[in-house]
Amino acid sequence: MKKLLTVSDIRAFFHRYETPTYFVSATPFNLQGMDEWVRDFTFINLIDCFDGRHPAVFVPPELPHEPFESIEQINNYLLRHPDVVDLIKRKAPGGRGSRGNVVFLFFDEETEEICRELNLKICFPSAKLRTRMDDKLVTTRIANNAGVKSVPNFMGAVNGWDHLRKQARRHRLGDQMVIQTAFGDSGQTTFFISSEKDYRKYADQIEAEKEVKVMKRVRCRGSALEACVTRHGTLVGPLMTELVGFKELTPYKGGWCGNEAVADAFPQKIRDFTRRSAFKIGEELRRRRYRGYFELDFLLDLDTDDVYLGEMNPRITGASSMTNLASFAHADAPLFLFHLLEYSSVPYELDVQALNERWSHPSNIDSWSQLVIKHTGEDIERIGQAPPSGVWELGDDGSVRFVREQIHRRTVMRENRAFWLRIANEGDWFYKGAELGILVTPGRLMTRNFRLTKRARQWIAGIRSEYEITRSNAGQRAAVQEKAEVAGFKFL
Repeated sequence: MKKLLTVSDIRAFFHRYETPTYFVSATPFNLQGMDEWVRDFTFINLIDCFDGRHPAVFVPPELPHEPFESIEQINNYLLRHPDVVDLIKRKAPGGRGSRGNVVFLFFDEETEEICRELNLKICFPSAKLRTRMDDKLVTTRIANNAGVKSVPNFMGAVNGWDHLRKQARRHRLGDQMVIQTAFGDSGQTTFFISSEKDYRKYADQIEAEKEVKVMKRVRCRGSALEACVTRHGTLVGPLMTELVGFKELTPYKGGWCGNEAVADAFPQKIRDFTRRSAFKIGEELRRRRYRGYFELDFLLDLDTDDVYLGEMNPRITGASSMTNLASFAHADAPLFLFHLLEYSSVPYELDVQALNERWSHPSNIDSWSQLVIKHTGEDIERIGQAPPSGVWELGDDGSVRFVREQIHRRTVMRENRAFWLRIANEGDWFYKGAELGILVTPGRLMTRNFRLTKRARQWIAGIRSEYEITRSNAGQRAAVQEKAEVAGFKFL
């Protein structure tokens, strides 16, 4: 097989790619646009965000199932669906080779077994290795080995308030602490502790863990950066801001609710530092036999200007659509293409240093923002009307109007327009934390002090106003409440 020698060779290779490739997940959000880069790329989804209009999205008819408790269960349900099995067999009838490639947001060992039965190649490290890398405490130790510092912390079991205070004094963490469990959504498994009263709220969850991470609470701003471990070194994407805990967007303190890709959101020295840190961690991951996509959260201490590693996600993430649609991605290739290339059988050369230098230049980062809008109330109501996916326009008076159907953001050119990807649709339910959708627009949606801009608040209010509720009875609401409590996970 001919070796790929340039980025142009890589782009051409995927434009002629003959292997069917599937992204199996609740929605197509994380890898939007990849169907335009990879031939025969199909999104297999639970939720039809585009009402059947997206040519690369396949949503099978719903079959009876137990309430989903994780994205892994959603993926396993989809892979076992007869219509999905038929689709995979139809695209690649069989023979000795693989029926195609498959990627996920999350998967488990059961997913791996189903893919073996379907003869699909999972283009990620094993579920066992990914789970180990996803452990927040393991991440901290990997960073320590790579020479990248985390917020001052200790890791171990907590056996009560008095024990916690003793350890906090020993490690000089102060009276205000943040405690994280090894796994889980940061908005729901991160605990802010300032007193014994605070501790008692979460004591059962904290003490049930064999080990937790207890950190000094710092006044900080968050950022996110995605990278990809290749056989030739670690490629590093742009540093993005993170929107965290805004009550207009999420009911969870510390919950992620969006990003901005803006070249000058952070000083150059911070951008350089985080990129170097990401490269170091990527090389440490490579030594541990991890390959492919990963994301890092960094925290800027506003009092000391120190930059700390927050956490790592060994996967594609909610920021991936921003990374893979940035200017550098169109000039060269999306970061995800290099991930997929790493799992192909084709030999290739790559000048990692040259790409990283080019991608670090501000001219290769265009200004875009995304808001992840959740239901923030405690009420439970059925949705009677929902705003469709497509291009929307913001009026001078703060009202919004639907402009046209659309399947990607590229036709949004001005800051008074946005691309809306609807998740919650007519017939679905409002409940605490339910994801309504993602809004993507040019320009910043936070001020330099990391507060929501007036435009951001108008967009949030405008989109919310397009949702209408319909009458439901107490029994229906109670049933939804029970399911919502079971399905305490995020789609994105």
